[in-house]
Amino acid sequence: HSVFKKKKESSVGDIAEAINLSFKATSKHLGMLTNVDILEKEQRSTQVFYRIAPGDKLIKHVISIL
Repeated sequence: HSVFKKKKESSVGDIAEAINLSFKATSKHLGMLTNVDILEKEQRSTQVFYRIAPGDKLIKHVISIL
C-alpha cells in the first residue's frame, strides 16, 4: 500500500517504517525522487516531510494503484 494514500504528506521516519527500510536509505531515495520533481519536501524543525509534487497526474495515478 502507498504511504501517501493515507496521508497527503509523511515524515522520513514514517515512510521508512511503512516500507521497512532504514531511515538513511529511505532518506536517500526520497532525495532522489525530490531531485526529479516527483516529490516535494518541507523541513519542519528536525523533521523533513514529503508529499507528491502537485500537477503530475501520471505520478498520482501510478501511486493510487500501488
